[in-house]
Amino acid sequence: MLQTAAERQRALTGGAISLAAVTLFVGLAAFSLLFAGGGAAIVGILFDPYILRVLRFTLLQALLSTALSIVFAIPVARALARQPHFLGRIWIIRLMAVPMGLPVLIGALGLIGIWGRQGLLNSLMMKIGLDEPVSIYGLTGILLAHVFFNLPLACRLMLAGLERVPAEYWLMASGLGMRPRSVFRFIEWPAIRPLIPGIAGLIFMLCATSFTLVLTLGGGPAATTIEVAIYQSLRFDFDPGRAIALSLLQIALTAMILGAMALFPPAGDEGLTEGRDIKRLDGKGQCARLADSLLLLIAVLFLGLPLVSIIAAGLHADLIKLLQEPIFWQSAGMSLAISLSAALLSIVLSMAMIRARHAILSKRRRGVTDRSFFTAMGGASSMVLLVPPIVLATGWFMALRPFGDATRFAAVLVVLINMLMALPFVMRVLEPAYIVHQRRTQKLAASLGIARAARLRLIDWPGLKKPLLTALSFAMALSLGDLGAVALFGSEGFVTLPWLVYSRMGSYRTNDADGLALILGIICLLLTIAGTAGQPTRENGDGDR
Repeated sequence: MLQTAAERQRALTGGAISLAAVTLFVGLAAFSLLFAGGGAAIVGILFDPYILRVLRFTLLQALLSTALSIVFAIPVARALARQPHFLGRIWIIRLMAVPMGLPVLIGALGLIGIWGRQGLLNSLMMKIGLDEPVSIYGLTGILLAHVFFNLPLACRLMLAGLERVPAEYWLMASGLGMRPRSVFRFIEWPAIRPLIPGIAGLIFMLCATSFTLVLTLGGGPAATTIEVAIYQSLRFDFDPGRAIALSLLQIALTAMILGAMALFPPAGDEGLTEGRDIKRLDGKGQCARLADSLLLLIAVLFLGLPLVSIIAAGLHADLIKLLQEPIFWQSAGMSLAISLSAALLSIVLSMAMIRARHAILSKRRRGVTDRSFFTAMGGASSMVLLVPPIVLATGWFMALRPFGDATRFAAVLVVLINMLMALPFVMRVLEPAYIVHQRRTQKLAASLGIARAARLRLIDWPGLKKPLLTALSFAMALSLGDLGAVALFGSEGFVTLPWLVYSRMGSYRTNDADGLALILGIICLLLTIAGTAGQPTRENGDGDR
């Protein structure tokens, strides 16, 4: 055994402490909701017409958003797969990564700039004589926004599945002279179909727990999801009973969604192939190239125009004046402190649990306790999926009410909630890198007698520096652009950049909101670029996945 008993014990202790901290933080929030609500909350869920209406709308918009994202992603993914040498293909794929890393509030502003009453497309439609342009507010706007953010995710996952199709399949299709419809039926659809349940479940979860988009584009009581209704119950109506009932309903809903997602089996392997380069001939025809080019152009416009709108509107604002305002630097400092603290905490907890999981795997014999502990630490990293941020904030709001004004603890709560939001991503980035690093260095370090501080300085930090900085930058970007927990506790004394943007929108100072959104977007983009700097990219015909 390369690990000594003392090293294994330290790793397991660190993992146990981290697991207990995460479980305690989430458990206390959930317990405070149950304790404060009691049976009245359950009865409210079952019989309150308002809550049932909110539940119906939450499920409806999530179902429609998921269906639209999947339906539109399939032809776009097929077009990208059929045209591996399309001019600018890699930049189209990279464009699809931007909405996934863009703060949701900024994306909403970009969509308003295109689809709003005074937006580009609505203005053009009014000029050609259409009296009723598209309304960005209400169900239509929510669906547009969810497709804007989730279509790229679905498309990239489907494209990866299509590019895993063995080269021999395309060679056989070419030899048989299969037409595009037959290619889709016998080759492409069987490759995409196993991926759809998992993709749909993920998108449905994201849409069912959507907060910022619905808060910005909801358009009133008729277009309100559970999380927005929780926020309204505490922020505007101050109805803790309704907020508790809605929070319990949200936990039940996310638990059912996660349970349904667990039923879907992973996609199977296509089997061994000869490893030939993929040469698709079904996209070589002039009609096919024209159709694919038109489809990709529409996708680029749909995704790119809101981003261009953000830049144009932001540059039109008085950025110098905004940078001179004390409230900007106050909010920027608060956002930076929160995002850095949340990111560092998420890395510390992740590394503690990863080391403990690795210590368990290194045992020759693992009992039921070891396996349960291993599984629990893996599940703890995704606990925020079961209890969303706005529900956590509500639970802690109720727990801290007996101690006075809960907003006094706002900064600490937002840091901890954002830490939990980043934890699933940080774990997925660091755990594979840590396992590979241990396999490469553990024997050598043990043979040389390098341990603890010396090992950390000479071996672990140089070997894990890149994934650690990647996790740090992405966790900071995720926290920096979050409005969820801040929305409940935001006040004149506690202002972050997203809250400042939202408050300027609410006071109809749209130019200031556009300028602040551009600044926030640039900061998040720089953090994202910093996180991916130095990572290998595929510049050949296969494209960038």
